[in-house]
Amino acid sequence: MSSATVNKISSEHGSIHKDELHPDHPDDYLREGERWATEEDMNTLRRVGDRLPVAALFVVLTEFCERFTYYGITGPFQNYIQNDYKIPGSDPGAINGGQSMATGLGNFFQFWCYLTPIFGAVIADQWLGKYKTILLFGCIYTLGDLILTLTSIPASIRHGGALPGLIIAMITIGLGTGGIKSNVSPMVAEQYGRYRPFVRKLKNGTEVLVDREVTVQRIFNWFYWAINVGGLSAIATTEIEANYDFWPAYLLPTCMFVVCVTVFYLGRSKYVITKPTGSIILKAYKVITAGIKNHRAAKAENRLIVNETTNKPINWLLYAKPSYNVAGLNMDWDDKFVEELSIAVRASKIFLCYPVFWLCYGQMSNNMVSQSGQMITGKVPNDIMQNIDPLVIIILIPVFDFVIYPGFRRCGLELRPVTRITCGFLVAAIAMAYAAVLQHFIYKTGPYFEHPSEKVNGVHQGNNNISAAIQVPAYILVAIAEIFASVTGLEYAYKKAPESMKSIVMSLFLLTNAGGSILAFCFNSISTNPHLVKNFAIAGGLMGAFTVLFYICFRHYDQQDQDEYLGQLEFEK
Repeated sequence: MSSATVNKISSEHGSIHKDELHPDHPDDYLREGERWATEEDMNTLRRVGDRLPVAALFVVLTEFCERFTYYGITGPFQNYIQNDYKIPGSDPGAINGGQSMATGLGNFFQFWCYLTPIFGAVIADQWLGKYKTILLFGCIYTLGDLILTLTSIPASIRHGGALPGLIIAMITIGLGTGGIKSNVSPMVAEQYGRYRPFVRKLKNGTEVLVDREVTVQRIFNWFYWAINVGGLSAIATTEIEANYDFWPAYLLPTCMFVVCVTVFYLGRSKYVITKPTGSIILKAYKVITAGIKNHRAAKAENRLIVNETTNKPINWLLYAKPSYNVAGLNMDWDDKFVEELSIAVRASKIFLCYPVFWLCYGQMSNNMVSQSGQMITGKVPNDIMQNIDPLVIIILIPVFDFVIYPGFRRCGLELRPVTRITCGFLVAAIAMAYAAVLQHFIYKTGPYFEHPSEKVNGVHQGNNNISAAIQVPAYILVAIAEIFASVTGLEYAYKKAPESMKSIVMSLFLLTNAGGSILAFCFNSISTNPHLVKNFAIAGGLMGAFTVLFYICFRHYDQQDQDEYLGQLEFEK
């Protein structure tokens, strides 16, 4: 470790023990009064998270601004596309495309936004690194915001410019989102540089175990909290849309994104910035191909290798190790890379059930918005209802972080990732079941029954006489499902990905959201009256079935991950 590194750590953290540094992470350190954890400490002391570094707070603030922009522009989308412009007595609108077009374009935008992170991850890993990639794609994002704002002015809407402008803006903003989303999540966790568990004495004399796993869980909890604080921008933009017009509603998030890029740039001197290591996609493909060939050769020659611990054959991918090169292939990688890739592939398996979760989550920003537009909302815009979700998350994440999760730890019951994700999937299924029952009662209530808030024989129908307040529990359930499933998915993607693959694994997790949008396209024909009961019921049924399937397939991961984590630690003797 260089003297410059020691001086930097000393100046930021006070006195450290220079002779007790983590072997794989030489910038790891102990502050005065701290010591490395022993195996006994790991088994007896209460696990807590560490304080968040200032650099992480800068990245969190950047994500807040970006999500303020994203949700600020998408909040009015359903009305903007579905309804006609300036029709007295009806919800705001611009394009008059109907509910099916609105839901379809909304699903396309979500699909595009979560497909493009693959491109952002490759650019960051191969050429620019996370920091420069976020700045570059931030500029592209800003261009898309400007296009949307300018094409939503009254003259553009009246002359047919709103729809083509919206599509161009969606493509541009989605590209910008991809470059940011795949890199900002791993970058926020990289700002915490302490890897080895250590013991800290509290002011009351109690010793606690400060654990990186708990700290990373806390970082992603607060990262997601910032996302949802930013998501409240839809309250402002839907109010502006309802009381003024769409162009000022879109101008507000556009201005905020300029603040986003500025804030991120100002924190540049504080970030831990990792250099690009080269894209591993092509290399991973070669490793997978080699693993298949070597495994076949070993099987044909009856030379399969058995794990001495489990007494079972090793995974086929491990045959890509140069040390297991049965087929005599040319290999330009080492055993460690194969082991890292194997961990990444195993971790990515849990993402396979997420598209159904995102299908359910996506109902909140399209069909549930239209659902509230069929009920009595008083003077409140129908599309403001979706903001209940981020409001609940803002309230509940501190409760989960400071009360619920620590409470389970004190009882000796750790809610590990697969358990939390299973809970999230189950709650999402219940939310869709509630929405289906609610839609049934909407259709049973007059005066418009199965055709509220739509044109019938050229006549615009009004709302049914049922209060939108009873929709609130559905949004609360979706929020709880997000805390369990979405936050944990982000955390798991980061923790299980090797250092060289964090952006790629994170982008694969985000890609599951695009998968949810593809599923939503299949629902487009029933995403309109009078079929919405069927729409919500099928989504809820699928989520329930995949909840059971997920738990059956992955319930053993929690214990395996814990055993691997403890096995990687080095304790004082």
